[in-house]
Amino acid sequence: MATMRVVDAIVLILEKEGATEAFGLPGAAINPLYSAMQRRGTIRHTLARHVEGASHMADGYSRATGKIGLCLGTSGPAGTDMITGLYAAIADSIPMLCITGQAPTDKLHKEDFQAVDIESIAKPVTKFAATVLEPGQIPGYFAKAFQIMRSARPGPVLLDLPINVQMAQIEFDINAYEPLVPDKPAATRAQAEKVLDLLVASKHPMIIAGGGVINANASQQLVELAELLNVPVSPTLMGWGSIPDDHPLQSGMVGIQTHTRYGNVSFLASDFVLGLGNRWANRHTGGLDTYRKGRTFVHIDIEGTQIGRVFSPDLGIISDAGAAIDQLLAAARGRLAAGTMPDYSSWADECTVRKGTLHRKTNFENIPIKPQRVYQEMNAAFGRDTTYVSTIGLSQIAGAQMLHVFGPRQWINAGQAGPLGWTGPAALGVVRGKPNSTVVALSGDYDFQFMIEELAVGAQFKLPYIHVVVNNSYLGLIRQSQRPFEMDYHVSLGFENINSPETNGYGVDHVKVAEGLGCKAVRVQDPSKLAEGFAEAGRLAEEFQVPVVVEVILERVTNIAMGAELDAVNEFEDLAAAAADAPTALTPLEAARGVHAGTSV
Repeated sequence: MATMRVVDAIVLILEKEGATEAFGLPGAAINPLYSAMQRRGTIRHTLARHVEGASHMADGYSRATGKIGLCLGTSGPAGTDMITGLYAAIADSIPMLCITGQAPTDKLHKEDFQAVDIESIAKPVTKFAATVLEPGQIPGYFAKAFQIMRSARPGPVLLDLPINVQMAQIEFDINAYEPLVPDKPAATRAQAEKVLDLLVASKHPMIIAGGGVINANASQQLVELAELLNVPVSPTLMGWGSIPDDHPLQSGMVGIQTHTRYGNVSFLASDFVLGLGNRWANRHTGGLDTYRKGRTFVHIDIEGTQIGRVFSPDLGIISDAGAAIDQLLAAARGRLAAGTMPDYSSWADECTVRKGTLHRKTNFENIPIKPQRVYQEMNAAFGRDTTYVSTIGLSQIAGAQMLHVFGPRQWINAGQAGPLGWTGPAALGVVRGKPNSTVVALSGDYDFQFMIEELAVGAQFKLPYIHVVVNNSYLGLIRQSQRPFEMDYHVSLGFENINSPETNGYGVDHVKVAEGLGCKAVRVQDPSKLAEGFAEAGRLAEEFQVPVVVEVILERVTNIAMGAELDAVNEFEDLAAAAADAPTALTPLEAARGVHAGTSV
């Protein structure tokens, strides 16, 4: 045993728990912890410009790596600034540890400067939040925090540390500290057999792969299961990348916003659906009567309260997605050996062929640029190893309809919360977690402007990535949602910029702002120059090791396909009809990979 400050013990615990990547801002009430970090030198810290930005950086890091990112801040507003980040993390089941400083324990009831009850404020958006009042409780609270973050459905935790607790001396031996084993329910072989009983009774089965598959690091097993059964797989927005887009059994994303046309058609032709680690989110299902009609459902999820939350499945199983897949693999191998598994190859081929048709046109030559062309050019410019980061808006919806993702943790998206401003700081966290990788962020102009100051963090700490900003100078998704009200009210961001007349009424000069924050920027106004712009951005990012903004000037108004029902997505006829321009004759390899010249996959 050794006598040491509480904060020195905390740093040793963080090391042992494997949480050594921190994002935050120092301040008076958290400076003791920073002093321990400086003394020990084992926790890398990235100085944010805003504490909300720091929380999104920690979130992005956690999503990209599967590890636990740290967000640090002082008392009072630092904690309240973290709330949006905590909400984004808990909504998508992301483990993240927020640590705040706090006023001394004897001042908590006296309305001291920057003393706020952050524990109560944070509880609705965390798995666990606590103000630790006794120094001797610190090791136990941290062990509990890490166990809770990793157990069952993962999620964030906030620990609030009064400054006198941080500075206190305790007896502590890191060699006697052991991380607690997380609680992860696991399916049994008998349950897996029940699932297969229902599956083999169907003619057109489909697997819906949710974010739980990626959280469980079970993407390889998922592909193995799909290939063993010869059953198509549709990833959700959070499960995108769990099976590569060009795998023959990847049948396309389903949804009323983020989806593919062929994915929806194949789903509507299915008669059995196995949901693995998914939530049946409303943007995925649309109207439940349409979604459920004529289909048998099995729902497997690590969180028991998710089973039956949206609708009651025919069979529900509480299990970690990876553990369930392992049991399903064992059960399926047994049935294949016994010759009791149906052959679903004709159904699988039918879904694969759809990937070569039912596309939306992207090969537009218009100036200003149509957004669909941007995603076509991004697919051509960025390779299979690219990690995309996006959060909300028409840019994210169109990106999810048209971009390609080829591996787990290569689509980083605040899917359920969708906070504007998340994309940029999250991308910086992703770069921390994936150094020397190609990271491409995608934002509309409004999302980009929300936390634009965090670009300076990328410049200061040499965190290169490419940030594609599709600029229509509009709140595009809100404008589109105002159409039923026959209004276009306070959704335009355009104005004549007296300092940048070249912006032509589009308002903010994103190129100048990015350069003023120490980054590089490229503006593209002609679709034929997009490839050149993306290549130049890659060169600049590599040469200067800073974020590079590619601002693409779009037409002001484009409606992106969406609707309220899977069978009633509004394609907006001018774009849907134009898809006839694309070829339909495909080679077998092209059909398997969903390649379609002039369109996105």
